[in-house]
Amino acid sequence: MKVAVVGVTGLVGTEMLRVLTELDFPVDELVPVASAKSVGKEIEFKGKKYKVVSMEDGIKARPDYALFSAGGSTSLKFAKDFAAVGTVVIDNSSAWRMDPEVPLVVPEVNIDAVGDSKLIANPNCSTIQMVLALAPLHRAFKIKRLVISTYQSVTGTGKAAVDQMMAERAGKEAAMVYPQPIDLNVLPHCDVFLENDYTKEEMKLVHETRKILGDDSIRITATAVRVPVVGGHSESINIEFEKAFEISEVRRLLSEMEGVILKDDPSQLQYPTLRDSHGHDEVFVGRIRRDESVENGLNMWVVADNLRKGAATNAVQIAKKLEENAKIGV
Repeated sequence: MKVAVVGVTGLVGTEMLRVLTELDFPVDELVPVASAKSVGKEIEFKGKKYKVVSMEDGIKARPDYALFSAGGSTSLKFAKDFAAVGTVVIDNSSAWRMDPEVPLVVPEVNIDAVGDSKLIANPNCSTIQMVLALAPLHRAFKIKRLVISTYQSVTGTGKAAVDQMMAERAGKEAAMVYPQPIDLNVLPHCDVFLENDYTKEEMKLVHETRKILGDDSIRITATAVRVPVVGGHSESINIEFEKAFEISEVRRLLSEMEGVILKDDPSQLQYPTLRDSHGHDEVFVGRIRRDESVENGLNMWVVADNLRKGAATNAVQIAKKLEENAKIGV
């Protein structure tokens, strides 16, 4: 088994190496790929040292899988070249997510969408954790409308954003990644603003959720907020269902959903926080309660590690699920 990690020196690329090890994905040979400035650098994986290679050399190696986390423009330029030599490409950027020919996959929800495709899109981090919690509820009660508010870590922007926050926290001059200070602040601004005055991040939640759940009728609105924390995205989700439900049934469905951990006992002050999610691959759900202002309404709180389930873990889990299915002939 030959696996390429494209963008191997970045935050998500580094996390992909860690997850490949932890999930015991059968990597016989690693092909670490990065930009020209990183070519020749050494990285270590499972006790063995590898030299970072160029994109062209990565393609020539004809890996079985290529896990991409090198940005949209890189993916648009090279992902299909990998696919053309028979490599299954799992791309973490936004480049292919809304392409109708490219499956957008959360493996616990819609692995069957992959089919014979050699190019698979990893959803946005905030979408992944949300649809994992929504999928069993949508199947049971059919979602009519979603109102989403996110509280997203600076790690979602990258290392430079973490550096900005830490410099501000230390009282040092900071290289500004965000248009405002982020430490001791909250910015209702994730990604760029679009013509409709929503941000790109907010519209990802709209379009990607519909595609993964396979239902364009769901009405969705979102506000995405950047908060001064390292690791972990949190979401407040308000759901209006078409069918009536019981809270006990909601809890049962979530507790039985693969990849979800239910932490929901207000009497004991038990609810998920981002610290619960650090280093974990599961999505944590709590604060489940009926929305008494609307018929068939529900509120819940969803937390996950955005670098793991929100990016690296989801990509590795797609590959792992495909390998498992191939072995049993699915």
